[in-house]
Amino acid sequence: MNETQPPPPDTATSTVSRTATFDASARPLLQHLYGRRSEEVLRRLHRHIDHFLAVTGRDSTACVPIAPLWSEKDQWLISYGDSVLDEDRPPLEVLQDFLQRQLGNRFSGVHVLPFFPWSSDDGFSVIHYREVNPALGDWSHIRRLAQDYDVMVDLVLNHVSRESLWFVDYLSGSLPGRDYFIEIDPDTDVSQVVRPRSSSLMAPVSTRRGTRHLWATFSEDQIDLNFANPDVLLEFVGILLFYLEQGASIIRLDAIAFLWKRLGTSCIHLPETHSVVRLLRALVDHVAPGTLLVTETNVPHRENMSYFGLDRLGSDDLHPVTEHPDEAHLIYQFTLPPLLLHTLTRGEAATLQGWLHSLPTLPPTCTYLNFTASHDGIGVRPLEGLLPDHERDALLELMHRFGGFVSMRANADGSDTPYELNITWFEAMKGTRRGPDPWQVARFLCSQAIMLSLQGIPALYLHTLTATLNDHEGVERSGRLRSINRRRWNLEELETLLDSPATPTHEVFATLGKLLERRRVEPCFHPGAAQRIIATPPELLALERGPLESGRRLLALYNVTDQPVPLNEGGETLGKLLNQFEWRSLAPEGLSPGIETLPPYAAIWWVAEH
Repeated sequence: MNETQPPPPDTATSTVSRTATFDASARPLLQHLYGRRSEEVLRRLHRHIDHFLAVTGRDSTACVPIAPLWSEKDQWLISYGDSVLDEDRPPLEVLQDFLQRQLGNRFSGVHVLPFFPWSSDDGFSVIHYREVNPALGDWSHIRRLAQDYDVMVDLVLNHVSRESLWFVDYLSGSLPGRDYFIEIDPDTDVSQVVRPRSSSLMAPVSTRRGTRHLWATFSEDQIDLNFANPDVLLEFVGILLFYLEQGASIIRLDAIAFLWKRLGTSCIHLPETHSVVRLLRALVDHVAPGTLLVTETNVPHRENMSYFGLDRLGSDDLHPVTEHPDEAHLIYQFTLPPLLLHTLTRGEAATLQGWLHSLPTLPPTCTYLNFTASHDGIGVRPLEGLLPDHERDALLELMHRFGGFVSMRANADGSDTPYELNITWFEAMKGTRRGPDPWQVARFLCSQAIMLSLQGIPALYLHTLTATLNDHEGVERSGRLRSINRRRWNLEELETLLDSPATPTHEVFATLGKLLERRRVEPCFHPGAAQRIIATPPELLALERGPLESGRRLLALYNVTDQPVPLNEGGETLGKLLNQFEWRSLAPEGLSPGIETLPPYAAIWWVAEH
């Protein structure tokens, strides 16, 4: 985010009253969630808001200008707090120092993955939500990071660690945690429940009342919370506001799709879940305009899109209900990583072209979060409806050949199906369906250039920047497949690789740094700038960003194969576009306009003025 930037094209800065709309938005949502208790919950919600406003000195009654939410300068890094280690220094301090020394202003924001005390899943089984894991640092490190970057913080609200005080309360029958969890009869038919894992949905727990079974969507150590109890919602409202007090400006709603449970349903994307997201959106717009909500929903594309609030899930179809998005500001573009992986290992972009062409024009107050790799694996559910099963299975088999793994999820009939690929993105680019080849670095960089050029805000995982290899030793130590992509770098070792020109780490880091530098100053990469997919043969991917009001436009052109492709075979539309304008390259050392053939995995960014 950069609030000093001019508004996006055709969007004027507006002025709104925060207090004039909050209650009107919140009241029907709370009525939907809690019925007759809604007014009581609203009063208690206002107590949290009043405390936040008093602590931060903000005025909720004032009319404030709403600055643009983002610009082309917005580029985010994803990292664990301890992804880079340096002897006894607090890892959060090491991370900030590494960012400033090695990356300068290339990134505007940083997503620090859960930095709280935790018991499993590398942070996503939270013990204390309002504490920083002392092995990483303390809140002063987060606040210092927030002085230089927009900081994204995870609100892990679907589940909590067994070691949390709330769970201790539950075991002893004490308030408040006594009523924070969902007990379920072990004989209950839960076959309709959509699962992201293959483990049992019910976790047996020994209590003073005997053995009870609790809802556990992800693991026995991650016990789901009962949002049908308004006390749970209010707890997380307080936690969210506390994160804003500490300097967070982007809130990631982790595993939000599974939040609300109702037996007899799939328990995913329920209307109540959407109401909670809408309530949190109204809350941050009220108390901290400019704060961004990001939903994390690793599901098929159509379902993912519903979290903008432009559509609601019906029984069979998506039904448009409003022109104004009222849920997430950003959704993770989960379809992009597996579809891009398919494109570059298959050597054909037809499916990717079709999917990109189908994306709707978004209002200026919402956009996509684009990425190729993250701390999790590469989800394959988003390929549903886009790739036939045999193409998906061929991709899974190829990633296994490249040293990766496949995590499974449970189906209603008791069978398991693939859920995600576990592999580093650099290793995933090792070759094509024919096997490993010499084009790994070029293919990898082409994938990043494609992602960076798409409409939205790009986010790069630290291990993408460093061309990290599969960490099989980490998998053996932890027993978790996702550890393959969660290596912890020793700072001295990492910087030695960065300083060594002969290493892939050096080449990738340096080249991505240049791409990020050029992207952040190119107005055609504004998240709101128009995007048009240009019809080409499947060997090519071509897209146009713009034109802007000034007439400036950008052509991004990619060869997705390991063979040279003549540009005169790019099709009539591309040919007309190339001849219509006087293009120049954004990269002085790159391929210049006038070339006749694109080398394997070439990536071109050309701009033209009208």
